[in-house]
Amino acid sequence: MDEKEQRRQAQFKKMTEKPVEKLVATLAIPTILSMLVTNLYNMVDTAFVGELGTAQSGAVGIVFGYMAILQAIGFMCGQGAGSIMSRKLGNKDVEGANCYTSTGFFMSMFLGLIIGLLSGFALSYLVFLLGSTRTIAVYAKQYIRYIIVAAPFQTSSLTMNNLLRYEGKAKLGMIGLMTGAVLNISGDALFMKIFHMGVSGAGLSTMLTQMISFGILLYMFLSGKTQTMISVKCVSGKVYDYWNIVATGFPSMLRQGLNSISTMLLNGNARVYGDAAVAAMAITSRVGFFCMSVALGIGQGFQPVSSFNYGAKKYERVKRAYWFTLILSECVLLLSAIPVYFMAEPVVKIFRDDPKVIFYATRALKLHCIALLFVPLSMVTEMGFQSTGQRLKSTITSSLRSGVVMIPSLLLLAKLRGMSGIQEAQPVAYVITWFICIYFSYAFLKSLQSHSASKSTE
Repeated sequence: MDEKEQRRQAQFKKMTEKPVEKLVATLAIPTILSMLVTNLYNMVDTAFVGELGTAQSGAVGIVFGYMAILQAIGFMCGQGAGSIMSRKLGNKDVEGANCYTSTGFFMSMFLGLIIGLLSGFALSYLVFLLGSTRTIAVYAKQYIRYIIVAAPFQTSSLTMNNLLRYEGKAKLGMIGLMTGAVLNISGDALFMKIFHMGVSGAGLSTMLTQMISFGILLYMFLSGKTQTMISVKCVSGKVYDYWNIVATGFPSMLRQGLNSISTMLLNGNARVYGDAAVAAMAITSRVGFFCMSVALGIGQGFQPVSSFNYGAKKYERVKRAYWFTLILSECVLLLSAIPVYFMAEPVVKIFRDDPKVIFYATRALKLHCIALLFVPLSMVTEMGFQSTGQRLKSTITSSLRSGVVMIPSLLLLAKLRGMSGIQEAQPVAYVITWFICIYFSYAFLKSLQSHSASKSTE
């Protein structure tokens, strides 16, 4: 037995025999650290740009909507290929796992390249579509040019990070993402503070560090540190395999895509009330996502445990992992959201010391903190469906929070209550989604119980 096969068997034993609570926590820690550092960068970036002016601060929120589109592609390919690959590893089909890893990677890079090229040709139209005002558009164009160049690197980096997580190698993904985030913070300081490049400096820093992260993550696969490989020779020539990746990863793309559409609509409705309103909602989104990042990291630690053990037909382990993830996510959100709620105004001032921005953002952030406590149930349930290949239910649950419920809530509340309604739309969507997902949570657990009963009668 060669060394690689020994490592593969040791990983199989770890994923199927180690107590699920310890396993989820072990896999979640690198992801949590990566997300915290990445989101810290996003907040530092927002703070740096906020020093330049309100319009510049609003540009960050505009570009955030575009980056959500790139994330949608990266997550679709990564979670689609990763979920299938992990289940194949659980079923000891290494050749099939290699096929999906390689196909998912090259598919993601190609799609990122196409999006980048199309965006470059339609730049002026794009920034207004994303919700820019005329004053914000000038700075949004400066920023987004660099993000467009980095598009294929960002999509494929996100795909590789997801593939590493589904292998149970989250630590390797952490190295690439954290290195990029730390360098990005340093790059912001260099290009914006020392070279005085303004918003363009923030964009250049992001572009360069995306490329560096890409190189580090690709090295993990090419150097043999992973169970699967990235190789042109392993790329599938079967249409079904591409369809399988898209169908399995579609809930992730739908969730991210709807999030991008919601962000555009949010910016579009907020711009009626001026640049300060757009900047305020951008700050609220960044801080809210930072609060949620630990819970999201725990959920991403759950996914490889769920898919691997589902492939190995260890359904009781999947159920235990689900409950552990749900309870732990709720606890950490309580610990992060409560302090931010009571310190909302000083937190907003860190990013933009503008009376109008503070006025709009403080109320929005407080409402957001309350609503975050309703997120874990829908988050863990949609991750459970996706990681076990239950595509339709995963697609439905993924579409609720940021789309099916959020978009009508935003349009209705904005019309009825103006800026107050815009502040309330996302929190209202989170609460409504929680009630709907009670049913889906029951359906997920019942499906595991049914599989477990079928296995015991074999």
